[in-house]
Amino acid sequence: MTSPRVSVTDKRRTFRNLHESGCFVIPNPWNVGTACFLQAQGFKALASTSSGFAHAQGYADGAIARDSVLAHLREIAAAVDIPVNADFEGGYADDPTTVAENVRLAVATGIAGISIEDATGDGSNPLYDFDLAVARVRAARATIDKTNGPIFTARSEGFIVGRPDLVETIRRLTAFADAGADCLYAPGIQTREQITAVVQAVSPKPVNFLMSSATNFTVSDLAQMGVRRISLGGTLSRVAWTAVSKAVRLIAEEGRFDLLSGAMPNAELNAFFREDAKRREP
Repeated sequence: MTSPRVSVTDKRRTFRNLHESGCFVIPNPWNVGTACFLQAQGFKALASTSSGFAHAQGYADGAIARDSVLAHLREIAAAVDIPVNADFEGGYADDPTTVAENVRLAVATGIAGISIEDATGDGSNPLYDFDLAVARVRAARATIDKTNGPIFTARSEGFIVGRPDLVETIRRLTAFADAGADCLYAPGIQTREQITAVVQAVSPKPVNFLMSSATNFTVSDLAQMGVRRISLGGTLSRVAWTAVSKAVRLIAEEGRFDLLSGAMPNAELNAFFREDAKRREP
């Protein structure tokens, strides 16, 4: 399935260049089909989504084993000619040494970037202690430095795990930047004031902003705030789930098929994927 036209080195170089200026949207496919379709819409890079992939496999976010995620990353990265950033959750380990080894395995899948977060998955203690969180970033950085340069994004998850403390979030992000992260990310921040504060705190390093719901902010608005990268997380997959949910509930509860109207024709999808499969031929 791997395209012979664009090497992993070229994808990583392209991805690094995208982070140097301007602002770009990096949508999140959850399988090969959505990755190929998003590439065809002209996006310059993609990012995996842990939640989108997990839900498609019948699991909750965070419940997919590391090796399944690695196989998924390898498949997505090979299917497209543009860079793919990996949502690698918390590195699938607590201790820095094992995080570093898992990052090494992820880099070997052909991804152009990787994101590591500081959430523990433990509701009673949702964030790693500050020093451990920084050590995990430093360990991941050391491993990435032994490769040919995927972009490394460090995430602080306070705003989405019940710890919406902007001061603490910025403390962590600036420490992660000092520990070697190329890009910083605080999913869950929403206001202009929060976004601007994060951008200014880690400048000149780029910031990823999560667009997870409808908002009045446009790409231009976020660019003016200094955001370099806009991702959608699992939102696109939830849009698909929402459409399916509404349609099947109407069928189940009222015996009506109204929401099937307007669906993309099978012939249109077949035509697209026939052509895209030719691109993916070795």
